[in-house]
Amino acid sequence: MPSALPPVLRRLRLTLPKPLVPFLRTELLAGLLVALALIPEAIAFSIIAGVDPRVGLFASFIMACSIAFLGGRPAMISAATGAMALVAAPLVASHGVGHLIAATILAGLIQVALAFAGVAKLMRFIPRSVLTGFINALAILIFMAQIPHFWGTDWWVWGLVGAGLAVIWGLPLVFKAVPSPLVAIVALTAVTVGFGIAVPTVGDMGDLPSGLPFLALPDVPFNLDTLGVIAPYAVGLAAVGLLESLMTAKVVDDATDTSSNKTRESAGQGIGNVLVGFFGGMAGCAMIGQTMINVKSGARTRLSTFAAGFFLLILIVVLGDVVAQIPMAALVAVMVFVSAVTFDWHSIAPKTLRRMPVSETIVMVATVAATVATHNLAIGVGAGVIVAMVAFARKVAHVVEVTSVLDPDGTHAVYAVTGQLFFASSNDLVHFFDYNGDPDKVVIDLSDAHVWDASTVAALDAITEKYAKRGKGVEIVGLNRASAELHGELSGNVSSAH
Repeated sequence: MPSALPPVLRRLRLTLPKPLVPFLRTELLAGLLVALALIPEAIAFSIIAGVDPRVGLFASFIMACSIAFLGGRPAMISAATGAMALVAAPLVASHGVGHLIAATILAGLIQVALAFAGVAKLMRFIPRSVLTGFINALAILIFMAQIPHFWGTDWWVWGLVGAGLAVIWGLPLVFKAVPSPLVAIVALTAVTVGFGIAVPTVGDMGDLPSGLPFLALPDVPFNLDTLGVIAPYAVGLAAVGLLESLMTAKVVDDATDTSSNKTRESAGQGIGNVLVGFFGGMAGCAMIGQTMINVKSGARTRLSTFAAGFFLLILIVVLGDVVAQIPMAALVAVMVFVSAVTFDWHSIAPKTLRRMPVSETIVMVATVAATVATHNLAIGVGAGVIVAMVAFARKVAHVVEVTSVLDPDGTHAVYAVTGQLFFASSNDLVHFFDYNGDPDKVVIDLSDAHVWDASTVAALDAITEKYAKRGKGVEIVGLNRASAELHGELSGNVSSAH
């Protein structure tokens, strides 16, 4: 009877889904599928970073398992990534793997510090068009990464990729109990092994480890010289890792109609990287491709994330000989499918482009172009945010209005300024006034405006000086408290009334 159960077990029972078997099947199979997709990716990223494949594979295992408990976004997959490998590659080339491991630990500590400093709140400043560009750029990069695996190969590879895609897209129409990408991997492996078809396999990517990772300190001198070498790379790894992870968390939030704890995710990424470093791995972060595999397979909880890491370890250590026989064509088909479902096709539909403001489309395209050109998500998102800021400033700058009214007795003129006054909108403010034609007293009413920066204060001072040179006085009225304080601190020429 439920009442006979201990309190802890009763609470656990309440937290488990009612249809337990379907839940476990979905979460565990999704984790297994992600683990299979992680293997060639981790090996490839290790090669990019210039390290042994086991560095990337063990990093992926530790990162996935740790983030399952520490992260703030259930069902999101974190592991070794290409973006982090690109940052780490120059350090490995110049100083070796030991410095990379030390940089990974320092990057993790920086991420934890940034998490407690509230870095996750900066996500609110990333526009929707930049997020869309980020998604589309990653989809393109995922597809581009698959091209070398089938371009220039024989027709067997093309046929297997085509067959894999047919299974992945066609099987769900008649059978949904098992993820179709997993069925495609098993089926194509059985065909190539059974018929002795010679095609590139996972084993051709690199040697799989045969033992478990072990805890150890980085093999580097513990002095300020080492810190000076690794610090710039650690900062880069921390920034790129948090940016990609928080952006991916936002994508999963939207895809699953749920929310996540971005601060916890930021801290979890940092702790995960510290653990990865002490076990000899390379820095990791969230992976949009594997995360979308997980989510599209129906996974929604931390169990799938932990299962991905656990199955990855089992596959590479215990079943390495079997995994090595999986044809790369099968995994290419899975990743091509992922790129197709990740891309936001609605964003480039003619109907959407006609309805969307041109500036929004430019921001999205700039984000995609910068990311694809540099293969660096930080640069891509940074470029998108800068373009968005310029577009926003340009738009706001044109909504400032200045209207003038001459007093009936002709003794003074009143100018009413409306809008947000900052560097972009206030630069032309001096041209709205009739310095020669106005009477000796001029009133500038800012009741419906807000002064944001020193550029606006300087513009108001310039207006006052132009009138002063003609023997005319200026009175500024209607300043709200914040505007009055800023104006009072920065202006040396105007006494304001408000």
